[in-house]
Amino acid sequence: MTYSFTHLPIYRLAEIQPVRGWRYNPVLSAEIDEVVSPLFDVVSPRQREALYQNPLNSIHLSVPRAEGALPPAEAAARRLARWQAEGVLRQDGLPGIYVYYQYFRLPGEARERCRKGFMCHIRAYDWAENVVLRHENTLPAAVSDRAELLAALQLQTSATHGLYRDEALELEQLMDEAIQDPLCQTEEDYQGARDVLAVIQDAGAIQHFQRVLAGRQVILADGHHRYEASVAYRQARARAAGLAGSTGREPWHYHLMYLTNAASDDVRILPTHRVLRELPGGLTDAELLARLAVYFTVRPQVEAQDLPELMAGKRWAFGLYLPGGAAYKLRLRPEVHAQLDWDTTPEVKDLDLTVLHYFVLEKVLGIVGPEAQRRWPGVAYVRGLAECLQQVDRGEARAAFLTNEVTMAQVEAVCHSGAVMPAKSTFFYPKVLAGLLFSSVHDEPPTVFDAVFNP
Repeated sequence: MTYSFTHLPIYRLAEIQPVRGWRYNPVLSAEIDEVVSPLFDVVSPRQREALYQNPLNSIHLSVPRAEGALPPAEAAARRLARWQAEGVLRQDGLPGIYVYYQYFRLPGEARERCRKGFMCHIRAYDWAENVVLRHENTLPAAVSDRAELLAALQLQTSATHGLYRDEALELEQLMDEAIQDPLCQTEEDYQGARDVLAVIQDAGAIQHFQRVLAGRQVILADGHHRYEASVAYRQARARAAGLAGSTGREPWHYHLMYLTNAASDDVRILPTHRVLRELPGGLTDAELLARLAVYFTVRPQVEAQDLPELMAGKRWAFGLYLPGGAAYKLRLRPEVHAQLDWDTTPEVKDLDLTVLHYFVLEKVLGIVGPEAQRRWPGVAYVRGLAECLQQVDRGEARAAFLTNEVTMAQVEAVCHSGAVMPAKSTFFYPKVLAGLLFSSVHDEPPTVFDAVFNP
């Protein structure tokens, strides 16, 4: 039975499917460190240029550049066709769930952590379907860029990161068994993590993954632009299908996602600090401190390095670092919080970063409203404490506001409230790598396996 797109069944569960993945051939997989790359939105210009020097690096597909007269997307499509023809990339014979473990250490911790997850296809749900939930807004230009690339390649070059919650840890044993027989692994990636990839191709095990995810919502942790690009591509393909209809099972209905269990202590979120390149209106440091004192208690500190410890676990607490090594601990006066009148949910208003954006960027600096703040070039988002302090010391920034990390509970509460967080609120660590696994959205003939996973 087939359905026209306008009469497709409405899915209200997180439907996942196994993937017949495209991967680097065994010779290149043995040297996987040389061909993987950071995601398009975190790779620095310097990293990008270094990676472009390797003609087989995945950066040429995930963040392509123009080649001669060819625009980036077309250049990437030609390279992909060449890689497939030459056997640089090969498609696995059977569909599978790809287990992906990342071993890492947090700053200041001696123990090694392991974030456990798996890559698969998930139906590219519209936000309105309330199955995949977002916690931040996107930029239309970035979505269009990713959609153009997806249409040109008909290949998903990197997985987004989604979170499901399973307190019983039902899938971890299956993943632990699979990871004992890895397909490939890095020695150490650009962020200091060790990445290990394995695959589960047993039909019964895959169906167990499907049952666990069925009925659960998924929170999109990373990759909002790439996910929206998949939704836009699916919609475009559906319009093109027109009256010819669609079964609803074609690969272009799906999106490549890395799923991790939010119940795990090893799913970590690091803080993203706010560094001010300028102070509007030529504010002096003394004037800034006087304006802050209207809303915050302002306490000088001897050592800026102590600020994270002094802020840790405290509600609406921040660090401030100014030129000359001046460090301060800020904490919002509790009675002031009621002045926060943005049209959003209580869950968002309770966030430290909402407090920072409202009382510092809007009330103190005069950058009024979330949209104006998103567009303001005077703020930069920096993740490392040392880099924040150094930018101020080098004269590249006028002030650094240090923040605590957002908790997993806060992310879930905001997503379920239907609202979004301030820009750059979360930094899930470590980041997923591009180049370990690619998935096709090109129409493929059905196989006997389709009936197994689509009863």
